[in-house]
Amino acid sequence: MGVIAGDFPAVVVDRDADKKQSVSLARLTETDLMEGDVTVRVTHSSVNYKDGLAVTGKLPVVRRWPMVPGVDFTGEVVESRSPDFAVGDKVILNGWGVGEVHLGGWSRYARVKSDWLIRLPDGLTGADAMALGTAGYTAMLSLMAIEKHGLSPADGPAVITGAAGGVGSVAVMLFARAGYQVVATTGRPEEADYLKSLGAAEIVERSELSGPAKPLAKERWATGVDNVGSTTLANVLSMTKADGAIAACGNAGGMELPSSVAPFILRGVSLLGINSVSVPRAKREIAWTRLAAEIDRGKLAAMTHTVPLDEAIDRGRAIADGRIRGRVVIEVG
Repeated sequence: MGVIAGDFPAVVVDRDADKKQSVSLARLTETDLMEGDVTVRVTHSSVNYKDGLAVTGKLPVVRRWPMVPGVDFTGEVVESRSPDFAVGDKVILNGWGVGEVHLGGWSRYARVKSDWLIRLPDGLTGADAMALGTAGYTAMLSLMAIEKHGLSPADGPAVITGAAGGVGSVAVMLFARAGYQVVATTGRPEEADYLKSLGAAEIVERSELSGPAKPLAKERWATGVDNVGSTTLANVLSMTKADGAIAACGNAGGMELPSSVAPFILRGVSLLGINSVSVPRAKREIAWTRLAAEIDRGKLAAMTHTVPLDEAIDRGRAIADGRIRGRVVIEVG
């Protein structure tokens, strides 16, 4: 070992004997890093909803103490015992329990398994990659799942729930670019102009989808991406056109699904589950290559805020409270 000289900064979530949680900007050393065959000097990470839950403890996403949040990061390999990566390679990591059971990206250094990494695609900087981050990656996985299901813009509009958040913002961009008429739902009506600038054709108040869902409601869209879960997803499904499909990738509104079988057996609607945590490398590479090729850099920059590591804790609290628009990149270096 010995590739890291001295200590380095990291955000650390911990708890005491009474299970009272604390979070602070701390100093770690190489001996604090966990097992892995690749060590990365992290240049950028991002603020995701799961990171907000880790910082605040609102849900028990952290399952190892102490923990460094940050479910994604990009950086440069400084040590490798893997034949797949060499010193100097630029890499990306998403998921795999990082920030939950394995020390995450809100740290100057990370040591991880090489199977969890892919190379940074041509055309993307580290900052671009984390402006997209797990949110953009999840949005692309959702679009890929819908395409695999056989749907296209000719089948009808696409609804994006939680549209002002990270996944939602990128999903609006991607689906609009793909040719869909995008219906963006949000609980923040003041974000209407922002969402239209990303490509949304119609804005729907979140309250329209927050009441008890009917077994079947008027058909409004053919497909879409749900980041919210619970009653919102139940309403989205009840309003999906025959043979449509909804990609479900989030639970900001709750884990339950108070729906009925009616959309599935009377309209042939499909619910496509999106797992962004443990995706095989080949599929991750496809998703990131497509993001590099298909994202609008100008719109991405307009929806992104960059902060230093010492502001990550406050931004984590903000995203858990639903106070973040678009994406927040953490500049770790």
